Amino acid sequence: VVAEGAGEEILGASTETDASGNKKLPAIGEFMKKATEAYFKKQGETATVKYIDPSYMVRSVPANSADSLYCAQLAQNAVHGAMAGFTGFSVGLCKNKMVMLPIPNLVATSPRMMSNTGRTWERVLGTTRQPNTVPFDF
Repeated sequence: VVAEGAGEEILGASTETDASGNKKLPAIGEFMKKATEAYFKKQGETATVKYIDPSYMVRSVPANSADSLYCAQLAQNAVHGAMAGFTGFSVGLCKNKMVMLPIPNLVATSPRMMSNTGRTWERVLGTTRQPNTVPFDF
């Protein structure tokens, strides 16, 4: 887990702005992905690193204290799992307990698409306080 905006001391600060007028931040995620792959290649080992940048997908409302606590718990448990040598898992909250879930089990049972008229999508909109900008699928 890497915080958005981290790495300016390594990659340098940018003077560019994005379409919204926000300062473009260094691509620390891509840098770390490449550095990790290069390190393992140098060691004669193969490492597959997945990098997902959700920064624009999740920016909807400012984080509150519950969000901050939950994200800290997710990050800490992900690191604990990785340091224990686990791979192929995701961290989540089940029955009020932080758990490590095998990714193959998660993707085998998860839907590939979500209806934009269904309850799950309505819950996402309600939780993030976003307007529904997705056209209805008739």
